[in-house]
Amino acid sequence: MKILVIIYEFPPIGGGGGRAAYDICKALASRGYDVTVLTAHMQGLPKKEIQDGIHLVRVPSLRTEPFVASFTTMLAFILVGFWVGLGLILFHRPHLIHTHFAVPSGALAWMLSVITGIPYILTAHLGDVPGGVPEKTGSWFRWLEPFTKPIWKHAKKVVAVSEFTRQLALKHYDVNIRVIPNGADVLHLIPTPLEINQPPRLIFAGRFVTQKNPLAIVRILSHLKDLDWTCAMLGDGPMFNEVKQEIEKHNMQTGFYLSGWVTPQDVIKEFSKSDILFMPSLSEGLPVVGVQALAKGLAIVASDIGGFLDLVDHEKNGYLIEVQNEEVFARVIQNLISNPSQLKQFREASLEKAKKFDIQKIANEYEQMIRDVSDAK
Repeated sequence: MKILVIIYEFPPIGGGGGRAAYDICKALASRGYDVTVLTAHMQGLPKKEIQDGIHLVRVPSLRTEPFVASFTTMLAFILVGFWVGLGLILFHRPHLIHTHFAVPSGALAWMLSVITGIPYILTAHLGDVPGGVPEKTGSWFRWLEPFTKPIWKHAKKVVAVSEFTRQLALKHYDVNIRVIPNGADVLHLIPTPLEINQPPRLIFAGRFVTQKNPLAIVRILSHLKDLDWTCAMLGDGPMFNEVKQEIEKHNMQTGFYLSGWVTPQDVIKEFSKSDILFMPSLSEGLPVVGVQALAKGLAIVASDIGGFLDLVDHEKNGYLIEVQNEEVFARVIQNLISNPSQLKQFREASLEKAKKFDIQKIANEYEQMIRDVSDAK
């Protein structure tokens, strides 16, 4: 069966949503599906290539940075992607379109589906849902939301990556939505043996943007300067220099490692050397780095929001803390880094919980959905 996947951010461009899509595509391709991905191009990347059995076609989108997607670049992706996508459909004759993100990718999938009659399924990741990431997309959805309703309504199947994302979407769209979480190649990621680092190592992975709340990490750890720990912050973005300045302000340069932009493979390598994933985000769908952290046996200290509710069993494999309560964040981190035996218990609990997010189980659910849509044609 031939599948055309439409997504405006796909590795090495973008964040966790693209990584989740990549893992699904890779799993389906390994099962014999003919998978073609239509995504955005950026300077330095080939226009066409094959990775892990996935046929990649990248279209011009005016994008200049891997971690920043503006309204202009999204619109360019839709406009150029329409003609390239139409050509792919006429030449390859896919049986199904799978689009990730209702905006902007879903708009392109809807247009192509209306013209060609090829059905599509939609996977929503939170930022494409009104109210999901208000600090980033709130102004857009004030006028864009009415135009998104046909995208959701026309989809043959709609998926949300977390129950939080599903409930938020149901407030705006009258459609049936099921939850299929993001997955990871759990069996290949599980570490053996599991050892606590000395000193304990915290890690953050994501874009340096308001949504991820990276400055809070520095402020919180500034209260624990007298304890022995290190913290790696992986990623880049518009707040990178602010984070660096905040670290210097508290004279904690020796405790932090700032990597800049990294590949997904680099993230996994750094997770292998860490103990605690620290993510005080303001909003999250179901972060792929959280799933990968489980698979690498990391305890998770995160905000009590969104997809983290699916990843963390409070006081079992980590802590869920009210996002504004930095004092409590500091207290639970102090407890973990001062208590190696408890930290190891939390890490072992994460390994067990990771089995729920095995990419093969996730691929099974998508494969059944693909068959259901195909059989209904």
